[in-house]
Amino acid sequence: MKKILIANRGEIALRVMRSAKEMGIETVAIYSEADRLSPHVRYANEAVCIGPAPSKDSYLRMDKILKVCKDLDVDGIHPGYGFLSENADFARLVEAEGIKFIGPNPEAIEIMGNKLAAKDAVKQFKIPMVPGTDYAIDDLDEAKKIAQDIGFPILIKAAAGGGGKGMRIVQEVESFEEQMKLAVSEATSSFGDGSVFIEKYITSPRHIEIQIIADNFGNIVHLNERECSIQRRHQKVIEEAPSAIITPEIRKKMGNAAVGVAKACNYVGAGTVEFLVDENLNFYFLEMNTRLQVEHPVTEFICHIDLVKEQIRIARGEKLSYKQQDITIKGHAIEARIYAEDPRNNFLPSIGRLTTYIPPLGKGVRVDDGYEEGMEVSIYYDPLISKLIVFGKTREKAISRMLRAVEEYRITGVKTTLPFCRFVMEHEAFRSGHFDTHFVGNYFDPEKMDVDKSEEQLIAALLAAKIFSETKNSNGIEDQESEVQSNWKRNRG
Repeated sequence: MKKILIANRGEIALRVMRSAKEMGIETVAIYSEADRLSPHVRYANEAVCIGPAPSKDSYLRMDKILKVCKDLDVDGIHPGYGFLSENADFARLVEAEGIKFIGPNPEAIEIMGNKLAAKDAVKQFKIPMVPGTDYAIDDLDEAKKIAQDIGFPILIKAAAGGGGKGMRIVQEVESFEEQMKLAVSEATSSFGDGSVFIEKYITSPRHIEIQIIADNFGNIVHLNERECSIQRRHQKVIEEAPSAIITPEIRKKMGNAAVGVAKACNYVGAGTVEFLVDENLNFYFLEMNTRLQVEHPVTEFICHIDLVKEQIRIARGEKLSYKQQDITIKGHAIEARIYAEDPRNNFLPSIGRLTTYIPPLGKGVRVDDGYEEGMEVSIYYDPLISKLIVFGKTREKAISRMLRAVEEYRITGVKTTLPFCRFVMEHEAFRSGHFDTHFVGNYFDPEKMDVDKSEEQLIAALLAAKIFSETKNSNGIEDQESEVQSNWKRNRG
């Protein structure tokens, strides 16, 4: 594989290109008219404009992407995440053209893309499931009876859903019929599929996921867990690895379950199996994401494995170079998604020009971004500006480092989630590890993000002293931090 096209944009396109470059592989960028000046366009060896700003006219145009591949003799396509990354039809078209799709086979994408099909596939491996139906249900009377048998509160979920769409929490039987109709309507409009099913609603869940990697020779390894419970609108905002609550015994059980899910669909490549964990640390299969996750960097930090390089090696037909017993956890990593959103106004998007954009630097800090100072945050795409990732020997040191990095990050021109990130890092519920997916609803108060200036300066001084002491006394893992960080800062696009 000598040349790959990245069928994506922004930070994930740049991130894939950097790993490809280190492997001696040439890269091709595609871009919309809105992204003409984006860093990923300049960084690639070749770049082609494929249409106007709207995704449906550019990044979702399979025909145009494949034409670019043929015109430029591309060997493989990396889809990143979002857009066409979990589109089985696209994967089939790519393979039909004799081009390697750097991801799983279309059948695995198809099975895991539908929650009901996924449930059916993993049954034989005795994966723990949330009590509920394992089939689509459209009869209101039958659905109501099932809901009463399961016991309220229950969750109505779209079979083809994601991102919280087509999902309704129902607390009592009186509102069931209305919520059922709303869920079906939203599922139909969002996914073109109105199929819904019912599950018991776990009231205080943690969202824990397991990264797996599988080659073409039947070797499957899990790379431990990520904690993804800090969310807004059912979408992740803060992630960390490892989780503060998962014991070695539960980690092993969850890892084995994730490997079973991968076996159930003959999975190849990098994928993520997501679980809900209740207050008693019982875990239940939620879904599988058949692509690289936004939060993959935290796993890369604690396992010292480049997941993009692994994806490319597997697509080239290589075997995994390690076994399960080789995978250990070294240190702690936290990722904050920095969105152009206003946390003080219900996290609504804040579109505009980045009049100031200065990301933080230093030991154990990595910034995956696709923006530069002066660029516009477009209305056409997700408002993610960057991913800020930090690494430390312990969870406490990682939190301190994240606070330092947040204070150093300078962005003006748009509202961002940086103040929210600081709020989370300083909150006792997060620091103690006693939180769940309701963190925002239970604890978030926008007014508490406005720290008194003198207090802010004191915190900054204390953090500076702590980091200085950390650096002075560091060894072992901390030495590895510099090496890992330098791989991502070199040749910054």
